[in-house]
Amino acid sequence: MTETDITEKLNRMIADSSSIVFFGGAGVSTESGIPDFRSADGIYMMNYKYPPEEIISRSFFDAHPEEFFEFYRKYFYYPDAKPNITHTKLAELEKAGKLTAVVTQNIDGLHTQAGSKTVYELHGSVLRNRCMRCGKSYGIEAIINTDNVPLCSCGGIIKPDVVLYEEPLDDATVEGAVSAIASADMLIVAGTSLRVYPAAGFIRYFHGKNLVLINREKTEMDSMFALVINDSLGNVMSKITI
Repeated sequence: MTETDITEKLNRMIADSSSIVFFGGAGVSTESGIPDFRSADGIYMMNYKYPPEEIISRSFFDAHPEEFFEFYRKYFYYPDAKPNITHTKLAELEKAGKLTAVVTQNIDGLHTQAGSKTVYELHGSVLRNRCMRCGKSYGIEAIINTDNVPLCSCGGIIKPDVVLYEEPLDDATVEGAVSAIASADMLIVAGTSLRVYPAAGFIRYFHGKNLVLINREKTEMDSMFALVINDSLGNVMSKITI
């Protein structure tokens, strides 16, 4: 199919659907200047004194909080990042009554910033933080406005509300995401290699007719989709009509 044919098919699917769910990965935010994990320029390719995958584990956080927060401040929070066309287009689809939920693996909070109301953040958010001792909530300022391990007024460590390796996903968030996907008549999967589990396994809960994948590279799961678009998200989303 030509690019025009693909665009027309995607827009027909959207027009014929009344309960769309968007499932997004790191590729959704790369066009906002936030690096992904596994590409050549991704976080996992950074030259650091510890392997990045080890640093963002719960056991490393507990054993080496100083090193964790040094890495976290540098590579996980991007204060200048703004919502891109994908974020804003999804908010418009929700406002138009087409999109029922966004399920995201990202922790940047850009979907909410763009105006989306129903967002299931599977891996948490850098914008939320909580004292591990007393449970007091803090904004991002508590993390970035110190050069050391951030401490609560009670003396406890303030931990970002992000899911680290070795930690489970939040039950309520998972239940909401699964319910939204299971009741959708269209699922758009975008910006993800579909290699990160358990998140990638959520697709199996979809039983609708319009299953779409938008990703720059091919994935091992391409064959299960009714429409696969190997292109930049910004280019594809900018052509969606509402």
